[in-house]
Amino acid sequence: MVNNTFLALANPIRRSIVERLAGGPARVGVATRGLEVSKPAISRHLKVLEEAGVVVRTVEGRTHRLALDVAVLDEASGWL
Repeated sequence: MVNNTFLALANPIRRSIVERLAGGPARVGVATRGLEVSKPAISRHLKVLEEAGVVVRTVEGRTHRLALDVAVLDEASGWL
């Protein structure tokens, strides 16, 4: 749903994560490096992005990779 996408993107920290992932998939640590919030806060922000379908997480052993779901962003862009 488009509303969930916009709600997920309403926060500047989540937008920063999305901007970093625009360059391609990245490990969680790389995508969130330098953001001045706690690790629990990062987890909550990632949860919002994942629940909205904006970000998809792939787990490979102990490595968690994040990637954008372009289809969800295209849907929001199309609505605009």
